[in-house]
Order: sequence, then structure tokens, then C-alpha cells
Amino acid sequence: MIQNYLLNTTRKYASKWLVLLIDVTIIGITFVLSYIIRFNMTLNFDVEKFLIQLPIVMFISGVAFMLTGSYRGFVRHTGIKDVYNIFNAICLSSIFTIFVVILNRQLDLMDGFTIPLSIIIIHSLVAFIALTAARYTFKTMFESMTKRFKTVKNVMIYGAGESGVIAYNALTSHSASNIKVIGYIDDDKMKVGKTINGVKVYGRNVLEDYFLASNNVSEIIVAIHVIDNHKLRTLVEGLVDFDVEVKIVPPVQDWINGEFKVSQIKNVQIEDLLNRVPINIKKSKVTDELKGKTIMVTGGAGSIGSEIVRQIATYDYKTLIIIDQAESALYNLQQELKQNGYHNFLPLVADIRDKNRMNMFFEEHKPDILFHAAAYKHVPLMEYNAYEAVKINVGGTKTIADLALTHEVDKFVFVSTDKAVNPTNVMGATKRIAEMYISCMQQKGGTKFITTRFGNVLGSNGSVIPLFKKQIEKGGPLTVTHKDITRYFMTIPEASQLVLEAGAMGQGGEIFIFDMGESVRIYDLAKNMIKLSGLRYPEDIDISITGLRPGEKLYEELLANGENTLPTYHKKIMISKVRELDYNLIRSKIDELCISNIFFNENTIKIMKEIVPEYISNNSNLCKFDEKGTKKSSGKKQDVKDEKMLQS
Repeated sequence: MIQNYLLNTTRKYASKWLVLLIDVTIIGITFVLSYIIRFNMTLNFDVEKFLIQLPIVMFISGVAFMLTGSYRGFVRHTGIKDVYNIFNAICLSSIFTIFVVILNRQLDLMDGFTIPLSIIIIHSLVAFIALTAARYTFKTMFESMTKRFKTVKNVMIYGAGESGVIAYNALTSHSASNIKVIGYIDDDKMKVGKTINGVKVYGRNVLEDYFLASNNVSEIIVAIHVIDNHKLRTLVEGLVDFDVEVKIVPPVQDWINGEFKVSQIKNVQIEDLLNRVPINIKKSKVTDELKGKTIMVTGGAGSIGSEIVRQIATYDYKTLIIIDQAESALYNLQQELKQNGYHNFLPLVADIRDKNRMNMFFEEHKPDILFHAAAYKHVPLMEYNAYEAVKINVGGTKTIADLALTHEVDKFVFVSTDKAVNPTNVMGATKRIAEMYISCMQQKGGTKFITTRFGNVLGSNGSVIPLFKKQIEKGGPLTVTHKDITRYFMTIPEASQLVLEAGAMGQGGEIFIFDMGESVRIYDLAKNMIKLSGLRYPEDIDISITGLRPGEKLYEELLANGENTLPTYHKKIMISKVRELDYNLIRSKIDELCISNIFFNENTIKIMKEIVPEYISNNSNLCKFDEKGTKKSSGKKQDVKDEKMLQS
């Protein structure tokens, strides 16, 4: 309340005219001091003449202040520009004074108005110092009085370079801030022990519980101009062990209009700690590829599909057709696009397995490019719902690919997954079979069939990170299937960017993969998420090991046995050189698989394993199909059998 009173009072009564009056008064005082200094700290000068000169000098200075506008600034926000204005005002005042003295000598207007040049020079210097000091004194007193009545948060800035100084200025530049920077931390031994803006630079050795607790440090802000992901991860993992909140200053290119503001300081996200450099494609071919084209996206309301749609919407295309069977998700995407000013798109609620309806869409809209993102992707669910996995991932892809070829679509871009590599589950096997069918269709000529293959996507439906966030909100524990399980990660925008770029650079028959950096240990990911949430592991939230789920494997791969890579124009994006396939045999087997699946036949799994010999089930009841001499059991509905296995 007292703080608000002080702020309101200064706004109401500390007007520019009051500032002008104080400045003119200071001019009068410093004029007296300049005479005393000139006469060796005595009053041995003509006081009568001085009393004539004083009001005239004050009047001239007042005119100079009004012309330069030096009195209009907020004194409590005094900065370099305000000091510059004061300097200009003093110079102008001195020039006016000299001019009046010379004019008076020529015209003899006022008796006794002859100010020595030495007095004018001394007065200029003393007045400039006094006016500047008065403003900074008021600013310091105001900040001290306001901070006395509010809670102050002590922070430290990690990085005493340019970004650290900019962060300090942003944090302390306004009186309403309740932040006090008590020190910098830097690894450069040349900086340790020195001060910046009166704030000491410490070495990293001060980062210990006693120092942080004794100085009541509640937050550490990482402000390093250029830092790679590996160094940032190592740094943050060391900081989150302390009872402090860790934040980060974003890169310069992310600053708003090139300027840094306190609001841009963000909490460290788990995405910042992944051992990989985000992909940034320069000289992209997507703009030319999509210009004036009719584009169709299946699964357009899903995690990847919707981001593909968002990115496409920024280009100069002709029409965008969005197909998804999830009505609510498609409606939400439709509203989002409308609110962002996009209108040349058409959302269609439909099932890609409905060949007649899909054929109608192809005939009506005649797409030039098709992005096929529709799929079932949850590994444990698909392990016990093999019928649906085959029907959508294989049958649905087959339907869309056949129609694309029939209607002479220029490019068909298929969204696959790293789980298709040496699959251990139904979902991964169906995606690999879909990849193989795409390769078969490429042999027919006409449409260019392209595949993109990547790892887990941060923030997607079913991703581990949203799951961990929900578990943290509920107080834990976080569930990890195995202590040594690892996964590759990428962000949704990156995945979608890769799909678009693959569609642009692909000439047909390629499987595009890219360098995803090092795989991440999920157990470590869980611990870091707990710490980044301001909680302690295991005191506040524990981690529970639940065991591998059906079909799950410890390590994901981007290349199958016998596959190699070829470079592209982007060093992070590669083309998988896959094994040669017997396309006639593969097509025949895929047709057999789809027919078998219609009858819920147990042979469905066996046929899948024949098509993909490297498909070996893991931690699943379907492992029995990998054993030799397994008796055939036909006529049973696969989903019914899987349900019984789930219950057992």
C-alpha cells in the first residue's frame, strides 16, 4: 500500500514544471559556488553585481532547459539520454550567457552585468555535475524507498558476457521490479572477482547449498550468447540439483524486434536439454513446390498432421484439403486457421479406409501433392488391436496410395516412424509394411512416392512428456517402463518441416531420415522434468519402474540391418538406401494380408512376419508366432483372442 502511495504521489505531483523549478534553483546555487571557487573559497567579489547577474543567469538557463526539453524526462527513470539532454542544455545556456554579456558590453544595457569567462566555464562544469547527481540521487532514493515496502527476489545471472549484462539491465531498469541481482557466475577466470555495474562476478565454485541459502537466491538465469545443447544440458542438470528455479535468456534471434525484455526470460523446457541441435533448413524448396498447388493432408487433425497443415497454410498454395475422422480435433483446427486469417482450406470428416468416399474427394479436388499422416500409432494398444492396426496403417495407406496413382497425384509423401525399423510390435510392423507398399507403387511410375521416417515427437498425443507433466501435476509417481530405455526425440514443428522438405526434394522412392543426435535415457528425462518443475527427486516425487509394455523395445533405430544412408543438400537430412525387394511377391503378400485381416484370421500376424522377416515380437503374447512349429489356428477373431490375452 505504501509502495502504491509513493508511486501515485510521484506521478501526481512530480510534474515537469516542478523538475524545471528544481533545475533552475540548482543553477542558482551552482552559480554561487562557481564564484566562491573562482575567488579561492572566499566572498571577495562584488556582491551587488553578483545579485544582478544571478536572476539573469537563472532565467537564461530556464530558457535553455525549455528549448532542450531536459526537464520533461521521468527523473526516476534517468538514463544516458537524460544526461545527454542536460549537457545540451548547459552548453546552450553558456552560449546564451556569453552572447548576452557581449551584447551588454556593446549596447551598455545593464550596469554591472559583466561575467568573467572563467566564471561561465566553472559554472557550466559545476552545474552539469550537480544536475546529473541530483537526478541520480532522486532515482536511487525512489528505488530504495519503493523496494523497502515489497518482497525482493534475489537472483544470479549465469554468464557475465554481453547477454548477461543485457539481462541485468532489463531486470533492474524499472522501479516496479522486485528483482535484485546479487551476482554473476562465469567460467572465465579473467572475469571472476571483478564487478559489472557494481555486481560481483563469481566462479562456478560458489554454486553450493550454503552460498545459495545464505544469500537467499531463489532463481538462476542462464544468459549465455552462444551455447550448444550439450553444454546447456550439462549446465542445467548441475543447477537443478539446487533448491533454485532455473530460467534461460532466449537466443538473440528470438528477441522481439531485436530488443530484449524481462518477459522473454523463460523457464528451461525439457526440449532445451535434448542432446541434439534443432534442424533449421535454409534455402528451402518448399515455397516453390507448394506454390499454386492443391494439397491434401490425411490425418490432418493429428499431432503431426495438424502442424503440417499449419505450416502449409503460410505458403502460397491454391487449395488445402484436410481429412480426418476425428470430428472435434478437426473442428478445433478449423477454428484456429480461421482465427489466424486462413480461409482457402476445406476440412473434411472422413475415414481413409472408405475407398468410395476417398475416390470422390480425389475426383472433385484433383490434389497435386498428398501428405499421408493418418495412422494408429500407440504401441501397446495396437498390440492388442492388430486388426485395426492392419486395417488403417496398411489397408488405409494402400487405399490412398492406389487412388493417388489412379488420379495422377504428382507426389505422395508418407509419414512413417523409427518403430518400423526392425519392428518388435504390431504398430511398427504395419508401418514397415506400408513403407514397402509405397516402394512397390513407386515401381509403377507416374506418382512420386516418398517416405519420411523419424523418432518420437515431443508433445504429440501419447508422447511421454505430456504424460510426465500430468503425473507431476497429480503428485507422481512418474512411470518409466525400464531404467535403461532410450528414445530419439524431435519437436512437432521439426517433424512437420522435415515432411514438407522431403516432399519438395524427393524425386520418388526415397526414405528420408535425419540426424536426431543422441538418444535420450527416459529415466534421466523423468528426473530432469521433476527438478525443472521445482520439485525434488525422490523426496517430492518418485519414479516407478513398471516394466516393458507389450511390443516395446529398449532402443529405437533409424536404420534397419543392411540399410545405409546417402547425403542430401542438407547435412542433417539423409536418404536411407534400403534393401532390394521382390516387389511382385511383396504386393501379393500385402494383398493376402489385407484379405486375411478382413476375416479376423490368426494368420494375419504370421503373414506380417513373412512380409517383414525382421519383425520379432518382444514382451508380447504374439511372441509365440516367432517359435518354430507353431500350429495354425484359423477361424478365430484376432481382436477377441487379443482381448482374452490382455485379460490374462
